[in-house]
Amino acid sequence: MDMEFRTLKELYDRVLPALVSKKHELKRKGLEVKEEDIWNYLSENIFKNSKNLVLSDIVSYIMHLEREDIEDYIVSKK
Repeated sequence: MDMEFRTLKELYDRVLPALVSKKHELKRKGLEVKEEDIWNYLSENIFKNSKNLVLSDIVSYIMHLEREDIEDYIVSKK
């Protein structure tokens, strides 16, 4: 079953449960982060160079994101 999203907002809303889960995991590891931070990091560093991503790929990237990667990103944005 192919899913198509007309807007980035639709896609974001679809993967929001994975973003929330990752946020809670990172919080348990001592890092306070927002869902938007995770999304923006992946959008700027992973998704922009990828083609033909499917929903499962996006969720996989979210769930396998390392604390150090998002932590460096957040520090660089301050």
